[in-house]
Amino acid sequence: MAATEQQGNHVTPPKVNGWTPLLMLICLTVTLGTTIPVGYFFGALNAPAEIIKKWCQDILATEYDTIVTASQLDILWTSIVSIYLIGGICGSCFSAVVSDKYGRKGCIIISSMLLVVSGTLFTWCRAAKSLEMLMTGRFLGGIASALIFTAQPMYLLESAPSELSGSVGVFTCIGVTGGILLAQVVTLSHLLGSERLWPYALSFYCLFVIASLLLLWWFPESPRWLYLHKRDSAASEKALFRLRGRNAEEEVHQELHEMKATLEAKSSSETSSLCSVLRNRELWLPLLLVCSFQATQQLSGINAIFFYSLSILTNAGFSDGAATWLNLGIGSFNLCTSLLGPLLIRRFPRRPLMMISCSMCGLALLAMSLGLFFLERSESTVLTYFCAAFILTFILGFQLGLGPIAYFIGSELLEDSPRPVAMSMGSLFSWIGNFLVGMCFPLLQSVWSSFAFIPCMCVCLYCFLLTWRYMPETRGREPKDVKQLMSHWFSSKRN
Repeated sequence: MAATEQQGNHVTPPKVNGWTPLLMLICLTVTLGTTIPVGYFFGALNAPAEIIKKWCQDILATEYDTIVTASQLDILWTSIVSIYLIGGICGSCFSAVVSDKYGRKGCIIISSMLLVVSGTLFTWCRAAKSLEMLMTGRFLGGIASALIFTAQPMYLLESAPSELSGSVGVFTCIGVTGGILLAQVVTLSHLLGSERLWPYALSFYCLFVIASLLLLWWFPESPRWLYLHKRDSAASEKALFRLRGRNAEEEVHQELHEMKATLEAKSSSETSSLCSVLRNRELWLPLLLVCSFQATQQLSGINAIFFYSLSILTNAGFSDGAATWLNLGIGSFNLCTSLLGPLLIRRFPRRPLMMISCSMCGLALLAMSLGLFFLERSESTVLTYFCAAFILTFILGFQLGLGPIAYFIGSELLEDSPRPVAMSMGSLFSWIGNFLVGMCFPLLQSVWSSFAFIPCMCVCLYCFLLTWRYMPETRGREPKDVKQLMSHWFSSKRN
C-alpha cells in the first residue's frame, strides 16, 4: 500500500513493499548494536597490533618479571587474537538453547550486555596493567558474537513478512562489513590507534551497543517464537500488529493461521534438541548445506584477506603508507558492495547468486595467486595493480552470495523447530573455519608463498558443486515446501 490508510481517527504509516517504519527501525537498530560490533572485533586489532604487542611485552617485564623473545611474543599475540574465535566456538555450543529459552530478542539483549562488559574490560585493561582483562574481553566478545550470529538473523526473518525474508537477511552481512570498515578508520594512528588511546579504540563499538539497547527493550519479541515456543497467541498477535500496522488485520490473521497450522502439525514428541535434529535423516542435507555455507564463507579467503591485507598489499609492491590507505579503500569497497545485497536478494534466486559468487571468488583467488607468483619474479608495476584488482573482484563475488546468503539460508531451508539448532551448528562451523584461517594461513604463506590461497579456491569449488547439485531454490517458497526436496539425503532432487 503506497497511500496512507485511515481508520477512525488513527493514521497508519504507509507500507512500501511490506516495509513498515518499525520493521525498518528494528533492522537498522539491531544491525548497529550487534553485527557492527562483531565486524569491529574482526578488524580492531589489525592496525594497532605492534603498539599492543609492545604494551604486552612491557607488562610481562614489569608486572610478571618475565622477558619474552620475539617468537614468544608472537605466540602470545596469536593467543590474544584467537581467544575471540575460541569464545565464538564455545558460544555456538549453547546459542540455540539461549535463543529458544529467552527468545530471539532476549538472546540479542544478553549478547549486548556481554559486549558492554567486554568493552569495559578493554577500556580499563591498560590502566589496570592487566593482560587478563584484555583476553577476557576478547573471549566474552566471542561468546556474544556467537549468540548474535544465531539469534539476529532469526529475529529479523521472523519479524518480517515472508516476501522480505531475503531483504532483511542481508543486514547481517552489511553490519559485519560496516563494522570492519569502522574498525579500520577508528584504529588509524592519528585517531584512536595511538599508544595512549588504543584501549578506547578497542571499546569504541560500545557506543553503538548502548544506544541500541535503549530501543531493544521497546521492540517486540519475534511473533513466531511467542506463538510456537511460548504458546502465547495473544502476545504473538500483539507483536504482529505492531510490526505490520494496525490496519493489516488480514495479513496478521493469515500469519496467525499459518503458525497455528504449523503448531498443530508438530508431533507431540518432536523436540528441537541437538540429538533429535541429528537423528532425523530428513534434516541431514539442509544441515550439510547450512554448515558448508557458513564454513565456506570463512574458508573462502575473505578473512585471510582482511586479517593479512596489509602484508598482502606490501608483498604486492605497495609502500606501507599506500598499503594502509588502499586497505581502507578495500574496506570501503567491501561495505559498498554489501549494500547491493537487499536489491540482489530480493530480485534474484538464491542458487544462481551462490554459484556465480563461488565461481568469481575461486577464479579471483587463482588469478591473485598467479599474479603474486609472477610479481615476485618480475616486480612489474602492472602486476601490482592487477593483484589489487583481483582482491576487489574477489570481494565483489563474495558479496553476491557467499557473504549474505550464508547467514540466513538456514531460516529458509528449515522449519521453526530445528532452525535454532541448525543456525547454531552453522555458527559453530563458521567460527571453526575462522579459527583455522587465523591459525593456518600464516603457515601456508610461509610454505606456499603466493599459492597460499589455492586451498581457499578449492573450498569455493566445493561450495559451487554442492550448490549446483543439492541446494533447492528457496526464494518465494516456505520451508515446509523446501523440506520435501531435501528429505532423501544425497538422493534428493533439488526441484
